[in-house]
Amino acid sequence: MTVARLQRALGYVFRDQELLQTALTHRSYCSPHNERLEFIGDAILNAVIARSLFTRFPELPEGDLSRLRASLVRQDSLHQQALALSLGESLRLGEGEQKSGGQQRPSILADALEALFGALWLDAGFDAASEVIVRRYDSVLGRLTPGQGEKDAKTRLQEHLQGIRLALPQYRLAGTEGEAHAQQFRVACIIDSLGIRTEGRGASRRAAEQMAAERALAALDSR
Repeated sequence: MTVARLQRALGYVFRDQELLQTALTHRSYCSPHNERLEFIGDAILNAVIARSLFTRFPELPEGDLSRLRASLVRQDSLHQQALALSLGESLRLGEGEQKSGGQQRPSILADALEALFGALWLDAGFDAASEVIVRRYDSVLGRLTPGQGEKDAKTRLQEHLQGIRLALPQYRLAGTEGEAHAQQFRVACIIDSLGIRTEGRGASRRAAEQMAAERALAALDSR
């Protein structure tokens, strides 16, 4: 994905394109890299998600709000968001990281997404960054219910289908890519009764299944 396509996917065009390039630069590539922006982005993301949860659940106590927020800002959730943006295609990585599959590595993608949010805040301020983050998390936030924050996508999809009396989804391995030390799995999530088929990918079959389930939930939301 080109940087222009990434910005279209975000719904925001950076005024300072060098700032955007820094957010997309891993330390293995050159300096300046994105670690300082990641520090800012982590704080912005936590603040935006906290405010969204505070508004959405006015009766929920602090402990439950904290657990919900933790479920949304942990590495796995950030990784899924980054994959949905195809963020890895725009990253600048050193040769070693490229060869070892760094463009799909959960930690690298999660950190880069936080750096992107940090760069957005520096480029346009809190309101603009908040708008992009809330838009990215809108479908996930819409599915949250108190006590459900730590349930993974496969569990939530299963419970949803059971609730409307439909058969459980099937997960099928669609393929593998890369060498053994940096293998990527592609898994399809199939809901025959609704004509839904989504695909996820990850460094393990389980991670790919989770991504496919998350995309299936998003497809259900859009109906």
